Amino acid sequence: MAGKKSILIVDDSQEIHDLLGSILQGEGFGSIHHARSGEEAIKLLGINTPDNHNPDIDIILMDIVMPGIDGIETLRAIKAREHYRDVPVVMVTRLSEVEYLKKAFEAGAIDYIVKPANEVEFVTRVRSFLKLKAEMDLRRAREAELLETTMKLRKANATLERLSYIDELTGVGNRRYFDELYLKEWKRARREESPLSLVIIDIDFFKAYNDFYGHQAGDSCLAKVAGAIAGSLKRPVDFVARYGGEEFALVLPHTELAGARIVAGNVLKAVHALKINHGSSMVGDRVTISAGIGSLVPGRDDDPDALIHGADAALYRAKETGRNRIETVDF
Repeated sequence: MAGKKSILIVDDSQEIHDLLGSILQGEGFGSIHHARSGEEAIKLLGINTPDNHNPDIDIILMDIVMPGIDGIETLRAIKAREHYRDVPVVMVTRLSEVEYLKKAFEAGAIDYIVKPANEVEFVTRVRSFLKLKAEMDLRRAREAELLETTMKLRKANATLERLSYIDELTGVGNRRYFDELYLKEWKRARREESPLSLVIIDIDFFKAYNDFYGHQAGDSCLAKVAGAIAGSLKRPVDFVARYGGEEFALVLPHTELAGARIVAGNVLKAVHALKINHGSSMVGDRVTISAGIGSLVPGRDDDPDALIHGADAALYRAKETGRNRIETVDF
């Protein structure tokens, strides 16, 4: 256990190096590093290296008074590096140098040892600080683990939240997604006094399709139609949601009725281009759709449901007047 600990001795006295090194080696501390000046310690620790290469050190024993950069300035440089913030630094000083200790403690020193070192006291303190360092490392590891777990939970919750807005079968937004985003776009359009268009789409004779081909084929048809609708939207602000059953809703912000008709027309063409056979349809041999469009500039006293009811009424007319067509509502 002791031999695995890494200790750095910083002192300009070879005698101190020999004394402390001998004591530490005698106690089984095998990984001992030596620096004979503050500059040498800074270099050894990689403090000024551009690649921020910092060796792992468990405790630093450092003289206060040294030629060049003294112990206090070296200590400040060490503690400025995040990698060494929790490394205990013990100042090794003579009784005549105790007036420097206040500055040393302010710079981040954890304790001091008076030269010449009492072997029993010295070893006891070293072991105590190494234990403290081990506990701090364990705490940091637990904090890092907790942070990682927290981030994973946040990511998982975000994924679950995102999935809660997606229709599992078709991959487009679900009714909850529509309800929330539609209301946001309604409020935005009212605030900006800009046009908002809503297109409600229904797959023609879908119940007959399900009865004729089976529910598995019906699910596949829904997914393909949803993909065609989504692929027809060219602007990031436009969105599609499964409105219910075989119905889909398109919300088109900043879009007047003429623009909404163009989008709806592109959707009709895209669905027709799928060439999905529909042997029980009364309007052709392929799967087709009908669409109802509503468009207005929301006023302060207007009800958000008004546009929905209008688009729905337009869809009803499209279905009543032959299907595979687009109808609009005039507000």
